[in-house]
Amino acid sequence: MSDPTPSDDGTPLDPAEISRTMLDVATRSQRLAARFFEKRARDGSTNPDPLGLADTFSKAMFRVMSDPVALGKAQIDFWRDSLELWRNTYTRMLGMEAPPVVVPHDSDRRFAHTDWEDNAVFDYIKQSYLLTSRYILSTLGTGDGLEAKTAEKVQFFTRQFIDACAPTNFVLTNPEVLRATLDSKGENLVKGLQNMLEDLERGDGRLQLKMTDSDAFELGVNVATTPGKVVFENSLMQLIQYEPATETVFRRPLLIVPPWINKYYIMDLRPKNSFVKWLVEQGHTVFVISWVNPDEALAGKSFDDYMLDGPLAALEAIADATGEREVNVVGYCIGGTLLAATLGYMAARGDERAKCATFLTSLIDFAEPGELGVFIDEYQISNLEAEMEKKGYLDGSSMATTFSMLRANDLIWSFVINNYLLGKEPFAFDLLYWNSDSTRMPRAMHSFYLRNMYLENRLREPGGITLAGTPIDVTRVKTPAYFLSTKEDHIAPWPSTYAGAKLFRGPVRFVLAASGHIAGVINPPLAQKYGYWTSSGRPPATPEAWLERAESHEGSWWPNWGKWCQRYGGGRVPARRPGDGKLPVLEAAPGSYAKMRIGAT
Repeated sequence: MSDPTPSDDGTPLDPAEISRTMLDVATRSQRLAARFFEKRARDGSTNPDPLGLADTFSKAMFRVMSDPVALGKAQIDFWRDSLELWRNTYTRMLGMEAPPVVVPHDSDRRFAHTDWEDNAVFDYIKQSYLLTSRYILSTLGTGDGLEAKTAEKVQFFTRQFIDACAPTNFVLTNPEVLRATLDSKGENLVKGLQNMLEDLERGDGRLQLKMTDSDAFELGVNVATTPGKVVFENSLMQLIQYEPATETVFRRPLLIVPPWINKYYIMDLRPKNSFVKWLVEQGHTVFVISWVNPDEALAGKSFDDYMLDGPLAALEAIADATGEREVNVVGYCIGGTLLAATLGYMAARGDERAKCATFLTSLIDFAEPGELGVFIDEYQISNLEAEMEKKGYLDGSSMATTFSMLRANDLIWSFVINNYLLGKEPFAFDLLYWNSDSTRMPRAMHSFYLRNMYLENRLREPGGITLAGTPIDVTRVKTPAYFLSTKEDHIAPWPSTYAGAKLFRGPVRFVLAASGHIAGVINPPLAQKYGYWTSSGRPPATPEAWLERAESHEGSWWPNWGKWCQRYGGGRVPARRPGDGKLPVLEAAPGSYAKMRIGAT
């Protein structure tokens, strides 16, 4: 008879306790299943194929079968490589060296454990998976003969299937999980099952993958801690004014328009990586829009409302708070898209209050939106609109899942392995805490945004969209602009943001940072990470030509932007504090809008 399973503290685990645990698991599973089916019945029938994958892959399969010669060649290549892998594995088992047939990409961290290379069996499993993946993509995912949009969709979802089938995601084919299972006599799997049930309960029957220790963070305590006050609010946003850190400040205040797909405090995570704190220390009077987390009551809020009650309302409030009508403005992601539209609106009305504008990883020209484009077509948008019509908004988890799928191995499967197979708790990480603090999208606004920006790409066209009765033409914008893009951006690909930068009539500085959509932007100087590229003069015709002549620099792009923005600061004046002007202090930052968490009471 085997010894009882040891627990984390070395105490033997009582078999009766294991039985009680499994009984609890079964009871909770039954309850969850009942709630899931009740919820489906209550919500009504849903489309079994909201992504339109059946039609997409039927076209792909028809293309594959219509070229039997190419299919046969691919199969022969696969068999040849598989036989070579068998031969090399047998050679290794005899104690001799054999070169790998295929190796993971340098960026693939799934096979970092030493057993994937040192153990011949697991090395065979790894290489067999990589060969099969390559074969599937070469026959189905390349898209030869398919319409470009369909080919991109096939490529993306084929890769999702391949990533899901990785041997790292299963107990018996992951050496790290097997070792943990043997060492704990299966306690890791019991804990993992409990973790999965907790995630299902938190998602009300839908798996809500836990990415970080959410109890380790609290807004205003150890994230979003830069001192400031809410000085204005309406139904869509609160406006935060931050306390000065210098005796004098630039005359023109700085307004930040963050994305409303996530909370604003990506700009103010912790003191060591807070962009807001750094700005205040440089002498800026910083204002930040904190968007509301909308519910069904705001279903009718439109893109017009986000402009009128967002940046335009903020400009009026800043004038009341500081006495200054001239401002400098920063837009991040979809906040930058809104800023571009707002500047087009202001240009049409002769409004010159914005003296410089900064766009952080922002799309204005959506001709090449990257992998997000696979989710954008008439079929999918119509289905999404039908779902939003029921609730009045797009659920925050839907958008979060979409973004996670762009980096599934890092943002989905790594946590499946850690939480469910290894039975561990995710570690505390401020960025992932922010990432999991999802927000909803009002039905009217989101439908307009998807159709007019992504589907029809009308923002780049003069008069292509009309906001608050005014045709928008971003090519009339003369405001000096600084465009910061990131080289590995999966959400706003830098060649596309470059195309948007070239639409502006005024002076434009384009800067490319290393890393991705978040890490490349939130990159404080003290970290000395990544690097960036700059180029003088008017941006050339193509992004490739720009990069060819660009000069590389080490470290953060923040100081480069700081020197550029100084020239539009308007000189120095005594520091201004929240409450000094016409606007009273309403509450302390980060404010009640930022603290609205989906599912919280």
